[in-house]
Amino acid sequence: MYVTGRLPLLVALGAVPVVLLSLAGADAWLVAAGWAVLCVVMALGDAAAAPDPRRLTVKRRMPHRVLLGQPVLSELVVRNGGPRTIRGRLRDAWQPTAGAPADRERIDIPAGEARALGIPLLPRRRGELRSAFVVVRSDGPLRLAGRQARLDAPGAIRVLPPFTARRHLPSRLARLRELDGSTSVQVRGQGTEFDSLREYVRGDDVRSIDWRATARSTTTMLRTWRPERDRHVVIVIDTGRTAAARVGDGVRMDAAMEAALLLSALASRAGDHVHLLMFDRVIRARVTRVDGPGLLPALVDAMAPVEPQLIDTDWDAAFAQVRALTSRPSLVVLLTAQDAAEAARGFLGSLPALASAAHVLVGTVTGDADPLPERPDAADVYRAAAIERAAADAAVVAAAIGRAGGEAIADTPDALPPRIADRYLALKAAGRL
Repeated sequence: MYVTGRLPLLVALGAVPVVLLSLAGADAWLVAAGWAVLCVVMALGDAAAAPDPRRLTVKRRMPHRVLLGQPVLSELVVRNGGPRTIRGRLRDAWQPTAGAPADRERIDIPAGEARALGIPLLPRRRGELRSAFVVVRSDGPLRLAGRQARLDAPGAIRVLPPFTARRHLPSRLARLRELDGSTSVQVRGQGTEFDSLREYVRGDDVRSIDWRATARSTTTMLRTWRPERDRHVVIVIDTGRTAAARVGDGVRMDAAMEAALLLSALASRAGDHVHLLMFDRVIRARVTRVDGPGLLPALVDAMAPVEPQLIDTDWDAAFAQVRALTSRPSLVVLLTAQDAAEAARGFLGSLPALASAAHVLVGTVTGDADPLPERPDAADVYRAAAIERAAADAAVVAAAIGRAGGEAIADTPDALPPRIADRYLALKAAGRL
């Protein structure tokens, strides 16, 4: 049983005759007690006369996946299997991060009929969002009280990474088409293979002239080259404690996911094989042997439920997992936070063995350095000093990564994904991948 807001109002209205009677000298307390008892009896009778909400059945209709920050509609189909019309309120049991409205939905369902209720959601967090039940309140005829029941209505939706770095993909694909022989810009190097012959154009590299084909033709012919395909690109996202640090509007791991998705989309279009590993001390997510249009859906689906763990990453075990994914990686991209020399010792100790077998990029997400105000106080000065110290430590670690055979790239959450993609294209253009 529950009571509505009308019952306290009705009790309060009883105070009016009580005051009038007290002014007339009558026994006001008897009137007040009688009025309170009458209100309670009316509420109990109203609740007893309310239709049974357990006669309702609830079914859900909603998508199984949605991007973070994208609005989605969860539809409830409520059917009344009882003999009476049920009027009242319904509340869906989503967690707060689902972004469901706080207001309860009003229902008015005649006997034997069904009504569809739309619950708008605006997810604010990646991962699995679930609602196991709904709560229905059925009002009595007087709307003073009613009956309440919990109805099972399980539903779940997986909130995927938003992939906001997708806006950088068209320009990088245009550059990839240039490297792939779709335009007159051609490259030749250690990692290229013969593609076709075409006529010489002023400005072309004369070293690519095919003299035998020129002798058989009436014009100068040029060999064109394209970057080799079927390379293996392994992306490792660190899910240890450093991935939980807040940078900008999110955490480091969210920015690492954006960089991984942009690079994966680009490498897949280039004909390379992409492998993903999310690791701290155990495997949190792994995607391998998936190519073509199914790659990005597989990646975002695997990334969605992963959260940073407050433990240090075991880099020896992580690199062993990299070798287990493929025996011949061409490019390994490590997305981690190597900005403190003391914390990076284990990472730097394990890096040379990996760098000897593949080209290694180490991507680190950094925060924006806000300029000092015109009149800084002590807190502003200490904050600026801490930022400078962190930058100096990151430079030391970056130099150590270079000596170990890797290549360090550090930038803000918005700038890191395109920088890693550009470095991948540069390696393709130089024939090193």
